[in-house]
Amino acid sequence: MSVNEKIDISIVVPLYNEEESLPELQDWIARVMTENKFSYEVIFVNDGSTDRSWEVIEELQGKNTHIRGIKFQRNYGKSAALHVGFQATKGEVIITMDADLQDSPDEVPELYRMITEEKFDLVSGWKKKRYDPLSKTIPTKIYNGVNRMMSGIKLHDMNCGLKAYRKEVVKSIEIFGEMHRYIPVIAKAAGFGKIGEKVVQHQERKYGVTKFGLNRFVNGFLDLFTITFITRFGKKPMHFFGLIGSLFFLLGAGIAGWLIINKLFIDTGSKLIADRTEFYIALTSIILGTQLFLAGFIAELIGRNSTTRNSYLIEKEI
Repeated sequence: MSVNEKIDISIVVPLYNEEESLPELQDWIARVMTENKFSYEVIFVNDGSTDRSWEVIEELQGKNTHIRGIKFQRNYGKSAALHVGFQATKGEVIITMDADLQDSPDEVPELYRMITEEKFDLVSGWKKKRYDPLSKTIPTKIYNGVNRMMSGIKLHDMNCGLKAYRKEVVKSIEIFGEMHRYIPVIAKAAGFGKIGEKVVQHQERKYGVTKFGLNRFVNGFLDLFTITFITRFGKKPMHFFGLIGSLFFLLGAGIAGWLIINKLFIDTGSKLIADRTEFYIALTSIILGTQLFLAGFIAELIGRNSTTRNSYLIEKEI
């Protein structure tokens, strides 16, 4: 593959300890790409694996020039792997899939068609029939239901690893922390509103064990609140903290003003202001309002000066 050759599809595969599945996955991808006459590249992002995953990637790259590899010095998480992989892509359409063979490369041609012909910005896979235990499928349904309600994006499987994107989408969004679960939300907030869904095959895991425990559902809900706040107020945190802080401050100031006027002009013989319950409500409201306002102001300063939110140490790249 020449440097200046146009690439139809970039496939980004984040992975952690998947040495057994990589050769089979690569052969499967190559077969589908060849049958459909796509020009392509496969970017394996090794997220600090402790097995032979990187050696396997080097061996595969030596046999197939369509393969590229990125190796992290340590494990940073799936969001970091996707972010770095996205920045490295050269294709017009970007496909993401997991390395455990549970995502089928046979879905790629139709995903590509939906992006190029139906002009979707993003198409998310929906594993309608899953080969997972109830302990995983039931929390997943609840999790996706809450996602749809809070984000307004009508996807049945927000966290499906098999997705397709227009090039402009992945070059415009920023993924950090554990926000890979909410890429459609981030894309929508960035102005890419044409988001579609496709029912895809879910394969049973063939090698190894899942890298995600039940704690991901707890973390997922917490991240949902985070991403909801960030997408609405991330650029202007003062709009959130400042508004609430101002309301508390005005409430406290109003009560304090009423107490003063009442003491001076209406009920001059009443007990001292400091002995009244309303005084402490007013004082607490003023303090809370001031603190929230200052929190918004500091968040504005931090947001404007942050330059290290996506900083990862890449050990090797081939």
